[in-house]
Amino acid sequence: MSLATICRLIGPKINDIYKFGGYLSRGAATIDDYKIKWTRPPRILISDPQQSGDMGLDISVKPTEIKLYYQNSKELENANDIVKKMFSVKFQPHKEFKNLKREKIIALVKRHMSDRGSVEVKIAAMTSEIHDLQKYIQEHPRNKKANVLLKELIEKRKRFLRLLRSWDYRRFEWILERLNLVYKPEPVKMGMVSRKESLRRITQNYCDDIIQKKLKLYKAELKEQQKAFYLEKAEKLEFILKEEKECGITPTVTEEDIEAARKKAQELIEQEM
Repeated sequence: MSLATICRLIGPKINDIYKFGGYLSRGAATIDDYKIKWTRPPRILISDPQQSGDMGLDISVKPTEIKLYYQNSKELENANDIVKKMFSVKFQPHKEFKNLKREKIIALVKRHMSDRGSVEVKIAAMTSEIHDLQKYIQEHPRNKKANVLLKELIEKRKRFLRLLRSWDYRRFEWILERLNLVYKPEPVKMGMVSRKESLRRITQNYCDDIIQKKLKLYKAELKEQQKAFYLEKAEKLEFILKEEKECGITPTVTEEDIEAARKKAQELIEQEM
């Protein structure tokens, strides 16, 4: 007899039979019975600061600022306003604006005035370039070369941060604070997001929640029984003390024991209020 014939014969009589991979299982439950639902997490683009950990820097470049390496020029100080405007970033190529912004970010972490090769300066320079590329990709999301360059820069900076973390942890924390970065290490277990693995984790969390709720209820029940236990204990000790005194026996129970039991019961009552 085939499986379809068996299901047709016994299906109307038994409502709790489910079919899994060609096998019959009586009373089996599925994730739908426990209201466990999994939705694929949204994809975070490489241009999103959440992906790289850049929380933003309050660094601004005004259009009237002089371009890089000409701020301290004596000839420019004595020049007329037209010449000064020509050397401002407003009338210069966009790369001059980026260079001036990069130098301001590097100034946050460099060790001395001539520092150009320290790890901190390299990380700051990459951070400035990452900010510019993220802004550019948000306006031109189809530029594949910019996307690849941004990904490579983020991975390179992450490698520098990982090495700095192992060399000098205090300086690592300091540069994260100065550049307003969030370090996101690589996950221990690499792999793609899958429905099967995620459902296993969600089911495990669901079962753990059920266990914790039952334990919490059981602890509350024990606490209630504990309160009744100490009240009864005080009454029993008081009765034993009274009987021993009436019988002329040396008391084995003291007033302190009775008072301690009553005090413990009173503490449990006050905790509930």
